[in-house]
Amino acid sequence: MRRHLSLAVLTGAVLLLAIDSTVLYLAVPSLTRDLDPSATQVLWIGDIYSLAIAGLLVTMGNVADRIGRKKLLLIGSAAFGVASIVAAFAPTAEVLIVARLALGAAGATLMPSTLSLIRNIYPDPAERTRAIAIWSAAAASGIALGPIIGGALLEHFWWGSVFLINIPVMLAVIVVGAIVLPESKNPEAGRFDLLSSALSMLAIVPFVALIKRVAGGSIDPLALTLAVAAALGSWLFVRRQRRSAHPMIDVDLFRNGAFSGAVSVNFISVFAMSGTLFFFSQYLQLARELGPLQAGLAELPAALASMSAVAVVGTLLRRIGRGRAIALALSIGAVGLVLVGVLESSESLIWVVLALVPLGFGIGISETLSVDAVVSSVSPAKSGAASSISETAYELGAAMGIAILGSLMTVFYRAHLVLPAASGGEEAARDSLARAASELDASHPALAAAHEAFVSAMQTTTFIAAGVMAIGAVVAWRLIPNTRASVEHHG
Repeated sequence: MRRHLSLAVLTGAVLLLAIDSTVLYLAVPSLTRDLDPSATQVLWIGDIYSLAIAGLLVTMGNVADRIGRKKLLLIGSAAFGVASIVAAFAPTAEVLIVARLALGAAGATLMPSTLSLIRNIYPDPAERTRAIAIWSAAAASGIALGPIIGGALLEHFWWGSVFLINIPVMLAVIVVGAIVLPESKNPEAGRFDLLSSALSMLAIVPFVALIKRVAGGSIDPLALTLAVAAALGSWLFVRRQRRSAHPMIDVDLFRNGAFSGAVSVNFISVFAMSGTLFFFSQYLQLARELGPLQAGLAELPAALASMSAVAVVGTLLRRIGRGRAIALALSIGAVGLVLVGVLESSESLIWVVLALVPLGFGIGISETLSVDAVVSSVSPAKSGAASSISETAYELGAAMGIAILGSLMTVFYRAHLVLPAASGGEEAARDSLARAASELDASHPALAAAHEAFVSAMQTTTFIAAGVMAIGAVVAWRLIPNTRASVEHHG
């Protein structure tokens, strides 16, 4: 009973983190009206949360291995609650960006701790796979539940209310977690390596900032500086890990095909889905003119399909093996994205909504199996490090999906935008559809042009995401072994 309560607490924490990564998507239009952020600030508000988590995960995974995974989880939960209050009442776009940064830093303490604790609470492989399937379902369904919860709140309250839902959940995690969670550490962790921690951030943060800059069309001295910093940081980090008696990351893990393949698949699938969902929420409200709650409900099929994956992962593993099952799942997801892209300009919304089903189903299966592959390929003592690598891939995928696909979307939007001569409102329309919708009359010709350009840009971006997911299917097919071991009792 205690183990199941522990799993419920850990799943609750992850569910909330996942909800927090998407709950803001629907709030963008009302947030734009209140805080008047620029198009770049809107991307930062959406992106900096995942960027902070990605930059700090490896560090926090190692801190957890040393001071105790339970202790770090409880400290992180308290910090997450405080940052949520600051975000909810942010008076300017700049304060909101800083609060989202703090939320990401706190989130980085929670993610690796949850997976490491599951690895230690469930030593039996079959039970662990099932526990990870529930954990993955929570992460995947949280991404899709975010817009529904956000939509319901935005119908009745101001945009800041989407952050206040964190408070009761974090209180429950702290109170129940303090009682039921077992403490676990790595007994041979050694001293904490501050330099390695700094180098890991030097490798990741400039890399993501570089991607945002280049995708936004700026190849300038700053972009080159960021590229050099990311390359130098990566080289120094790997060199230090190779020489250290107690490395933060065992770089030899990447020689294991199952491990490196699973991490790559994790990154690719989340990249394609996060980038698409970030704009799909705006598409439903701005191009389809749905209310926030209706838009959230329109994304529900993706959440339900993702959760239903738990029911089939065991059968797929037994029948065709892990590598083929992940390749099949990503192929289904890619087909879903192609359908979404084709149908986005159709008259009837129902077909667009139904196209989300194969996307959610494919992501649900591939995420569960790739996370399980990562955690199962290492010994329990290294579970913290392995979990943090898996989570870093996930968060980098989310941050870069929004940054790259988001920036491409802006480029395509401006390329497709054909404004009527001397109609006024050109500046608002050129900036973004969100700004045009908040500043121009419904009958304004520039708004109609912005609508058309947005839908065309959305379709092009969705097809690119489908191509990325298809590449993920090939990676899974080639790199991840078709193991069927330790899954006979699964499902």
